[in-house]
Amino acid sequence: MAEQLSEKDEMRVLDEIRDVVAANYAAAAKAASAGSTGSCGPQGCGCGETVLREEEHEVYGAALYEDGEREVLPDAAKLASLGCGNPTAVAELRAGETVLDLGSGGGIDVLLSARRVGPSGKAYGLDMTDEMLELARRNQREAGVQNAEFLQGTIEEVPLPDDSVDVIISNCVINLSADKSLVFREAARVLRPGGRFAVTDIVADEDMPEEVRLDIYEWSGCIGGALTPAEFERGLTEAGLEEVEVSETHRVHEHAGSAIVTARMPQLEGSGRA
Repeated sequence: MAEQLSEKDEMRVLDEIRDVVAANYAAAAKAASAGSTGSCGPQGCGCGETVLREEEHEVYGAALYEDGEREVLPDAAKLASLGCGNPTAVAELRAGETVLDLGSGGGIDVLLSARRVGPSGKAYGLDMTDEMLELARRNQREAGVQNAEFLQGTIEEVPLPDDSVDVIISNCVINLSADKSLVFREAARVLRPGGRFAVTDIVADEDMPEEVRLDIYEWSGCIGGALTPAEFERGLTEAGLEEVEVSETHRVHEHAGSAIVTARMPQLEGSGRA
C-alpha cells in the first residue's frame, strides 16, 4: 500500500496539479486566439496547446455539437472547445432558468445555454484563468449574447451565493479537479432545491492502473484524475444530491470513457416545483 501523504505534502500536490492545469488552459486559450485547436486528448492536456490529431476530432471538441449549434458560435469559441461531450444537449434547459458552467473555457456551453434560457434567464461561466476569461468575453461580444456573465474563480470555491442556480453544467472539467468532494459540495450549495446537475466528464475504468491515476501529466490530460462511475455516484450522493445516473457515451482512452452524469437536488418538502 502506498504511503499516505502528510497534509502538507497533499496540499503541495494539489497546488501542483492546479498549476499544471491552469498553465495548460492558458496555453489552449492562446492557441485558440491564434487560430489553432487546443487538445483534450491523451497526448497532452485535455486543455493543452497541441493541435487535435485527426482521430481525436471524433471524441473531443466542437465536433460533438450539432451543426446548427456550431453555426451560431464564433470560430474562437469552437477552437477553444476542449470538452468530451455536449452538456447543453442533456441539461433540458428551460426559458428563464439560471445556469452555471463549471470550467467554462472559451465559453461555448455558456453561449449556447444563454440562448436556450432566453432573455429572462442567465448563464454564468466560471473559469480560473485570465486567458480563457478574456477569450470567452471576446466570444460573447462577437456572438452578441447579453444574458451571460463570466466569473473568475475555481470550481472548488464558486463565487455565487447559496441556492442561486437552477442547473449546473460542465464539460470535461471536474476530472481535472484535485479535490472533487469540494466540487460536489459547492454544486450542492449553489443549486436551488430541485435544481439539476447535468455534466459530461471522463470516467475511469475500475482497473485503471495506479501509475496512470497518479501521473500528473495524465491528470492534466483529463485521464489520471477521473473518477470511476461508482466514485462519481458516491461523491454526488454524499454531497446531498439524488437520482444520480452515470452513462458512458464513448471511449476516449484505453482506460477511460466519456460519460453523461446527471443528478438532482432534493425538493423542499411541500414544494410543488418541478
